Amino acid sequence: MEKTLVIVESPAKAKSIGKFLGSKFFVKASMGHLRDLPKSQFGVDPDKGFEPKYIAIRGKGDIIKDLRAAVKKAGRVFLASDPDREGEAIAWHLQHLLGLDPDEKCRIEFNEITKNAIQSAVKNPRSIDRNRVNAQQARRIMDRLVGYNLSPLLWKKVKKGLSAGRVQSVAVRLICDREEEIQAFVPEEYWTLMAKLTQKGREPFDARLHRIEDKKADIPNEESINEIISNLKGKIYQVAKVVRREKLRQPPAPFITSTLQQEAYRKLNFTARKTMSVAQQLYEGIDLGKDGPSGLVTYIRTDSTRVSDTAREEALEYIRGRFGSEFEGGKTKQAPVKGRIQDAHEAIRPTYVSKDPDSVKPFLANDQYKLYRLIWERFMASQMSPAVIDTTSVDIKAGIYTFRATGSIIKFPGHMKVYTESRDEGQEDDEHRVLPELQEGDRLEKKSLSPNQHFTQPPPRYSDATLIRALEEKGIGRPSTYAPIVETIQKRGYVVKEKKQFFPTELGLVVVSLLKDYFKDIIDVEFTAAMEDRLDNVEDGELEWAGVLKEFYAPFKETLSKAEKEIGHVELADEVTEELCPNCSKNLVVKMGRYGKFLACPGFPECRYTRPLLEPTGVMCPECPGELVLRRSKKGRTFYGCSQYPQCQFSVWDRPSPEKCPVCGGLTVVKTYGKKESLKCVSPNCPTRDKTETEPVKKSVKKSKKAASPAATAGSKRKNREAAAVVKGDNLGQKKTGGKIASGR
Repeated sequence: MEKTLVIVESPAKAKSIGKFLGSKFFVKASMGHLRDLPKSQFGVDPDKGFEPKYIAIRGKGDIIKDLRAAVKKAGRVFLASDPDREGEAIAWHLQHLLGLDPDEKCRIEFNEITKNAIQSAVKNPRSIDRNRVNAQQARRIMDRLVGYNLSPLLWKKVKKGLSAGRVQSVAVRLICDREEEIQAFVPEEYWTLMAKLTQKGREPFDARLHRIEDKKADIPNEESINEIISNLKGKIYQVAKVVRREKLRQPPAPFITSTLQQEAYRKLNFTARKTMSVAQQLYEGIDLGKDGPSGLVTYIRTDSTRVSDTAREEALEYIRGRFGSEFEGGKTKQAPVKGRIQDAHEAIRPTYVSKDPDSVKPFLANDQYKLYRLIWERFMASQMSPAVIDTTSVDIKAGIYTFRATGSIIKFPGHMKVYTESRDEGQEDDEHRVLPELQEGDRLEKKSLSPNQHFTQPPPRYSDATLIRALEEKGIGRPSTYAPIVETIQKRGYVVKEKKQFFPTELGLVVVSLLKDYFKDIIDVEFTAAMEDRLDNVEDGELEWAGVLKEFYAPFKETLSKAEKEIGHVELADEVTEELCPNCSKNLVVKMGRYGKFLACPGFPECRYTRPLLEPTGVMCPECPGELVLRRSKKGRTFYGCSQYPQCQFSVWDRPSPEKCPVCGGLTVVKTYGKKESLKCVSPNCPTRDKTETEPVKKSVKKSKKAASPAATAGSKRKNREAAAVVKGDNLGQKKTGGKIASGR
């Protein structure tokens, strides 16, 4: 009997599903797309209904040849690429390349790589969904229409090597608009007043001035705060009101693509690209020893929090057995999502609830374990009971002034037994702030009054997490596009990431300004979101794909022609420094490269001198008279190395501190644990180096310039090589030192 050929996208996925199919099947991998639009040509004919010209991707010839040979040996062929638009398009291209019958039911799909899911899929093949393919094709062609027309315009008018994209340009605009808000922001002064109060024989607690007479306390300046403090002299502090109540904190929804990327960034410091790469490995399968290759999580590109009844029952059974029935959750509702969701797949969850993180840890790389644990704990928490929190609010009167103290304790942890969702910067967590037992009428003793000056803050710059959240909320892109968007806008030099925040470059500001003036629709958030909806309509069969492209392209082409005539050459002024080029004595200028800023000679191409732009830390190198400066590795990670490199190769991952080790007098670095910072000695001979205790960072250190600490350890050879790569500018590439990095642990 002839065997059935199953074609998937990756060898890891092929290995995982092969063990579930038996001897009547054999599995091959296509290694992703095999056919696409040509890179060297436009590849689309707008005059012939936007007919695309597809060609085999260079370097994929041997794979195509191998698959065609396998098809000849097979009695039947199943195409099992990923269950989304991109996967449907891959299956369609395979169908054409391999000469399969277009009407044959050859497409199978599954949301998880488990025995039941795979065997069910092969029993229920279907024809390729042309509406899905058309939606993906329309997106691909639209991006080609924009990119291959706008990019040459930018080359002529601004700078060679630039690119513009339908979605990436909107993402850059969000960052530029936020920067304009920040620069235009005028801070306003305000004051707060904290009172430290106590009841005889009890621990003191803090209360904040909440109201003055019946109005909210609004203290605009120092004169006002001094007047309040003066008026409070001799006043009796008495409890006026005590409110105790029980509050339920509902469990979080299981992950969708965007929330996984956001939480992995906040908790694990993973970029969106890294999160998706590691998650794909977990989905395609990990070799679990005796159990063989197994997919550990469900499909990772989804916008739905829906969970199957089977998965929910398995989770509840596990919760009852491990934690008790009181931790079992009720029927959870799907969390409300802004805009339309496709709901094609379940939420991201573990395929086997019984495979808890610790049981599979021996088979996982460190990053795989961290992400799997995050996914497993989030899903389990989503099926557990709410946490019960006892909250207390106390109002304390002192004349016309009312102070308020709040606190709460966790009465029953519920889902928080397993998982606590991270909070955004600035959100307070008072779950462990306990107040003394107070009753109305109790008199309190004032220990001190602490006035504090504040200034209103501008909106924060975007981080990986908040940019992805903004794209999702505004309907820009889809789950599979968030990571590529964030990566592309950095590669193109439109934005840079410093201290985990995105800053627009001068190039990004210029390009966005130009696009705003001439291509309002391309750069418009609402227009781009509406276009995503139209692509969804194509997938639903409600719109014809070529008609959507025609409606878009006609006005775009007209605007493009107008811009070609009206836009003059845009000069990007370089920042000139006082340092002279050692080759030709011209003043060096600051350039922006792939790995950040560097110094270059303005005489390029005659003079090609470049060198890193060193950012001093004010901390001296412990091994030579040089100063430690901020550098960037080949992959853009920050570390700190000696300014005397290559003569001195000392470097550390963490931000060096001016504070010396109190034991050995050696160099200390600032280690970050969540929101807390501590000092750690890096001297290999210091007796405190390997201890867990750390000295808290002093205020003077906190005010020093803070840089992002790379998530790396000295034990990783790969990361050591990265940290030893010194940025020499775009033209010179990277030079490796071979030096090792002090971990500060």
